[in-house]
Amino acid sequence: MHERLRELTDRDREVRLEALRVLLAGAEREDAAAKQVLREIVTGYRDFDPEIYTRALNLLVLFGDESLAEALCAALADEEYGCQAWGATGCATLRVQAAVPLLIDLLGHGDALARQWACEALGELGDRTAITPLAQVLDDPAEHVRAAAAHALADIGDDEAIEHLWNALESPRRPVRAGYLSAALAHPATRTFDRLIQATSHDDPEVRFWAARALGSTGDQRAEELLAHLAAEDHATVRTGAHVSTAAKKALKILRNIRRHQR
Repeated sequence: MHERLRELTDRDREVRLEALRVLLAGAEREDAAAKQVLREIVTGYRDFDPEIYTRALNLLVLFGDESLAEALCAALADEEYGCQAWGATGCATLRVQAAVPLLIDLLGHGDALARQWACEALGELGDRTAITPLAQVLDDPAEHVRAAAAHALADIGDDEAIEHLWNALESPRRPVRAGYLSAALAHPATRTFDRLIQATSHDDPEVRFWAARALGSTGDQRAEELLAHLAAEDHATVRTGAHVSTAAKKALKILRNIRRHQR
């Protein structure tokens, strides 16, 4: 395996990638020596090309352990090396709670991918100290980052986190396309079914529209009669030009598909 370690820093990219491929294949076969070399990529990340580092982290589950926590946190804070997004996923994979403050800092990073993956990692780690920072990211300029923040809040799932999602959905400043808020509120951990039912009577047709969409995604058969009523009766228009009734029809289809799959 010492030969593989040397090849990982070869000047030829193909040699480096082949060495990594062999090591990952060995780790998949539970080869202890291959796993140790892969861990050395993480602990000594500065000695390796970022492509090798990030490709290794993509399969961290094959070789990672708690001994890598400190090195992952170091990479997470290393602006010069520039692989914070992958470091974030690594911290989530290994459940590195010590990384939470660094991940929160990463929510303000200039790279949208780093912000997105920081959100996802914070959601997986489930630390309540991340709730307010994640709520602020619901106003991020990038839609995929806003979506990641919404789903992270849903993953955390306590009352404070869910209230931020409701506030975002009911705000006049919400995005034109707020499907990710609807999906987050339909997340099983959020326990928002009764409130979604109430939201279908909201004065704002946008709120009714997205509440209907969320109800379909819950898969709860108690929503079927109400969605059928909205599909037939609520023709109010939202900013995209769509009708609440259209959202209800789509939600009914999703709901019935989920129920069919469950059966």
